[in-house]
Amino acid sequence: MKALITGASSGIGRDIARNLSEKGYDLVLVARDLKKLEDLKSELKTNIEIESMDVSITENCKILHEKHKDIDILVNNAGFGDCGYFTKTNLDKELSMINTNIVAYHILTKLYLQDMKQKDSGKILNVASIAGFMPGPLMATYYATKAYVVRLSEAIREELRKENAKVQISILCPGPVDTNFNKVADVQFALKGLSSEYVANYAVDKLLKGKFYIVPGWKIKLAKLGAKMAPNNLVAKVSYKMQRRKIQ
Repeated sequence: MKALITGASSGIGRDIARNLSEKGYDLVLVARDLKKLEDLKSELKTNIEIESMDVSITENCKILHEKHKDIDILVNNAGFGDCGYFTKTNLDKELSMINTNIVAYHILTKLYLQDMKQKDSGKILNVASIAGFMPGPLMATYYATKAYVVRLSEAIREELRKENAKVQISILCPGPVDTNFNKVADVQFALKGLSSEYVANYAVDKLLKGKFYIVPGWKIKLAKLGAKMAPNNLVAKVSYKMQRRKIQ
């Protein structure tokens, strides 16, 4: 059995790699930081291949798929955010975010899903966020990218169900997690983050049990419920208040 994980050099991706390797999975680890990938490879016991590449580049995603065909679990985890008023955030950074958080997920999900449907087996875990269920003033682009991942995955799940396919798709929707995300996004969360190890272990456990919505932590489960029941304008106001501390 083999899994491919993007954004594997740190945080949730790294800890999912550790968990799956312990379970006996061979791995393809993808990230830009070659040194971190090599360090992770050295500690794992199964067969590990590493790919140092930027998945925000469309052609790299296609190359990755061509090179690594026989994949049983795909984990789309690469991604980052940014914080600030929409009129003041950096456009180039946002376009790179869209390419990483949306375009790369779209390409890899489509290509590997086609392969998995041919053999009628396989699992895809798209790392979304609780942000995907609500508007996110001060992190507008990031929230929008995660909403895309949520809606795309929900639609694919129904298509697979209608076709009686044995392929599974799931979405991981955490809240704040103690990872390098906070530094890249220049953000300080008001809500205490969970450890990436806890989130990764929870995600793998629920993925292997066939769960679609994977939401670690009771506070985030409540937030997901609240986002569903409350009016969007109220959710936006709450989200804005929670995120004011992120702007220095």
